[in-house]
Amino acid sequence: MSLVSEEFPDVVPYRAEEITIPADVTPERVPTHIVDYSEAEQTDEQLFQEISKANVICIVYAVNNKKSIEKVTSHWIPLITENTDKDSRVPLILVGNKSDLVEHSSMETILPIMNQYSEIETCVECSAKNLKNISELFYYAQKAVLHPTGPLYCPEKKDMKPLCVKALTRIFKVSDLDNDGNLNDNELNFFQRTCFNTPLEPQALEDVKNVVRKNLIDGVCDNGLTLKGFLFLHTLFIQRGRHETTWTVLRRFGYDDDLELNQDYLFPPLKIPPDCTTELNHNAYLFLQSVFDKHDKDRDCALSPEELRDLFDVFPYMPWGPDVNNTVCTNDQGWITYQGYLSQWTLTTYLDVQRCLEYFGYLGYSIIAEQESQAAGITVTRDKKIDLQKKQTQRSVFRCNVFGDIGSGKSGFLQAFLGRNLMRQKTIKEEHRSYYAINTTYVYGQEKYLLLHEVFPDFDYLSDSDLACDIVCLVYDVSNPYSFEYCAKVFKQYFMDSKTPCMMIAAKSDLPEVKQMYGCSPLEFCRRHKMPPPQSFTCNAASAPNRDIYTKLTTMAMYPHARLRCMCTCNRCTFCLCQNFLNSELLQTVRAKLYAVVLRRHVSQADLKSSTFWLRASVGATVFAVLGFAMYRVLLKTR
Repeated sequence: MSLVSEEFPDVVPYRAEEITIPADVTPERVPTHIVDYSEAEQTDEQLFQEISKANVICIVYAVNNKKSIEKVTSHWIPLITENTDKDSRVPLILVGNKSDLVEHSSMETILPIMNQYSEIETCVECSAKNLKNISELFYYAQKAVLHPTGPLYCPEKKDMKPLCVKALTRIFKVSDLDNDGNLNDNELNFFQRTCFNTPLEPQALEDVKNVVRKNLIDGVCDNGLTLKGFLFLHTLFIQRGRHETTWTVLRRFGYDDDLELNQDYLFPPLKIPPDCTTELNHNAYLFLQSVFDKHDKDRDCALSPEELRDLFDVFPYMPWGPDVNNTVCTNDQGWITYQGYLSQWTLTTYLDVQRCLEYFGYLGYSIIAEQESQAAGITVTRDKKIDLQKKQTQRSVFRCNVFGDIGSGKSGFLQAFLGRNLMRQKTIKEEHRSYYAINTTYVYGQEKYLLLHEVFPDFDYLSDSDLACDIVCLVYDVSNPYSFEYCAKVFKQYFMDSKTPCMMIAAKSDLPEVKQMYGCSPLEFCRRHKMPPPQSFTCNAASAPNRDIYTKLTTMAMYPHARLRCMCTCNRCTFCLCQNFLNSELLQTVRAKLYAVVLRRHVSQADLKSSTFWLRASVGATVFAVLGFAMYRVLLKTR
């Protein structure tokens, strides 16, 4: 009542009415509901209900009454403990009222109680009569809820709790942009601006480092703040009652009141319509590149096991297992290369975007890249049906599902995409085997990702994910007379009437070819179903297997509407030259100009006198002449 009226009431009722303090008059900008309790007017049941709803509880005692102080531990704290959940203790504030009646402090009596009960946040001595510390009392109550000491600090050990140390250690490592173990002035300013929206002045930075130097020998190194110095500063903030500083940092980096990363932080909303895929955008790749450079200490463009562990040290678990080394490109030592690193992130984004968002959260993408959330690094592609209608796509990741009978060479086909010949494949352990392989290919000068997925050969139980892809690869063993039959059945059952392009792969072509025990030969089968002829393939080579077949697959995935007669990637034949020319900016510009002229349906006298018009017309005529001659050569060669 003294808080609201700012004067001591002449008549004090047993129980004050519920008071609501608006958000705009409180330092923390949160509305606060103050509920009084009177043993004379209320039952125990009503008290228990109020305790269960409370975010913070103030236990008031009279500093001039020893029995009142004793009742704090004999009655009130046990009663509150019994009626609250053990896993979520409500913070307590001890309030010593009537301080105007005594000249001494009750803190000597209260301190042992505070040390005994960790849920007690603080103790405030006040006087309702002369308004001493009344507003401060409710400020501390708010602070106990918004910035509790309990999860951060252990009063008995006078040190931060392990979970708090773990969270702050991750924050330090994320903020250490060059990974040298120190926060230099630029990194400290970026950290300060990120958390508090204002940089530190040079003198303020030096003052902070001087405080650390005076108290810790190894708190500052090379004029940068070490991890020990960073943790010491936050311990100092907490000990001096500035919990809000540490909490502001923790919450900015995604932590909740239990010092766990918030689910809303790890999994921001991302709407993905049906038939759309997810890819990383340019900003996300730049971020991943900076993370790679940060941890590639020996600058060999590959991550050693130690460097990989260091990269994922900010994760609560190791996200990549041994199978990743058989999913992406590695160097001769089996270490993931820069290209393989980006490929694995591309794979995760395509197959499980929620996991990618989670991983980006651990790495601090939204903070380092200064984005609203991890979702800003994801591109949701347009519906595949629109791509087919427009006969062009803006996607950069294409999925190829690989079908084939047991022993047909599917696994070898996947590993060959990563540059591994048969001898190198034999060193792969069965438990480290991967059913995915992803790498880059170039289609008419454009870099694209091709994702190969080996489908388990169970003909009767093919799921929707087994069938959903951009291109189908049917692999058979040329040395096994019964191998092709499985491919033919899969095609007829699932893909004959679909718009998904298919390609037949004649694997193990280094072995003697035998006649396939089927109604027709593989070549005849492909002709009947308007498929490209079977493509010979072997991974039994002295060096890395030939990659042309994977470029062909990507080309077919990019242009599913086109019945491509030419399946080479030489960039020298008529088809490849025509494709390059059709994709050129010059032709696109000329075509747009010609369309504009045709759509106008008439040519003005000014146009006829313009040299620019006749230049455009002559270029257009030349283009059509070249295309006509090229088509004539293609038809002639076919005959």
